[in-house]
Amino acid sequence: MLRARWGRIVAISSVAGSSGSAGQANYAAAKAGVVGLTRSVARELASRNVTANVVEPGPITTAMTDSLPEARRDELARQVPLGRFGTAEEVAAAVAFLCSDAAGFVTGAVVPVDGGLGMGR
Repeated sequence: MLRARWGRIVAISSVAGSSGSAGQANYAAAKAGVVGLTRSVARELASRNVTANVVEPGPITTAMTDSLPEARRDELARQVPLGRFGTAEEVAAAVAFLCSDAAGFVTGAVVPVDGGLGMGR
C-alpha cells in the first residue's frame, strides 16, 4: 500500500468498544483499542493515500447468536432501536463502501452498523 500510494484498511470493532458491555470489560477494552490503533494508522498513512476506518457492528445474526436462547436474543433485539439483529450482508456493505473509490475522503471514521444501538455517542 505504501509503495502503491493507495490502499484501504477496514478494521472490525464492536459497539461494545464505544458503549461498554457488562461482564465483558476485556472485550470492550480490546475493541476500543482497535479504534485507537486504526485512527493512529489513518493519521500515519493519510499522506500515502491509504485510508483506515472502523466498522462497529451491533448485534448481528451469526451462528454464535443463533445459539443463544430465544429469550436472550429477543432481549437483545429489544435494545436495538430498529428492533432486530443486523445481517452479515449489512456489515459487508459498509466495508465495501469504505473500500470503494467513493470513500476516498473518509479516513479515521467509525461507522456504526448497529441499528441505532449506539446513537448519541
